[in-house]
Order: sequence, then C-alpha cells, then structure tokens
Amino acid sequence: MTVKYHNNGIWIEKMNETDYRIGLSEKGQDDVGEVMFVEITENDGKLEQGEAFLNVEGAKAVTEITLPFSASVKETHKELEDEPALLNKEDKAENWIITVTGVDASVWESLDTDLAFDKEAEA
Repeated sequence: MTVKYHNNGIWIEKMNETDYRIGLSEKGQDDVGEVMFVEITENDGKLEQGEAFLNVEGAKAVTEITLPFSASVKETHKELEDEPALLNKEDKAENWIITVTGVDASVWESLDTDLAFDKEAEA
C-alpha cells in the first residue's frame, strides 16, 4: 500500500486498485492542534474536488478539510464524531476519516509521496 500527502493536511492511502483511505496527516494535526470536535460531510456519497469533507475544531484552528480530487464515499469513520481525539493519533488505522473510490489515476499520481510541512521553505 502506498501513502501520499496533500498540502491541506491529509494523507491518502491507496488500499487496492479502486479504494483510497484518507486521514489527517502529521501536518494537519500540527495545523489544527489537538482535535476536539469533528463533523464528516458525506454529500450523498459523492464529493467533488475542492469540496469540504471534514469540519474540524482543534486547539489552534477551526477549519474545513477539502478533497483534492472528486470521489465517491465508500465508508466513513463513524467513531470520530464520538471520539474526535482519534484524529490526534499517529496510527493510520485510528486517524482515518473516509474511504473513497473513483479517484482519477492522474490525480493520484500528482500527489506528494513526502510529508512536507512547508514546501515553499524547501524551494
């Protein structure tokens, strides 16, 4: 399984040929701070690129996390709404948010394989 990252603070794991699991990366955890509240948006199972799929309230920020590609929601991590602190965990088996399908292969290929907190500082 391959894990890639997006600069909006998420990790995306390719689970098989069709399914991708998305969670809050270390960068996202740092940006938000200790997570205290989450609301997962399913939008009838279909999310468009740039659409918010997670509203999160943390010690540092209240923000919406958007999807960097269009996809269909296959599964949501229902426990997060009762236990938002799971997003503070490093273990991807605990801090995942949604599983999606229907991701364009070219978009997947364009994602970063390295977790970077500040791309501009490295350039």
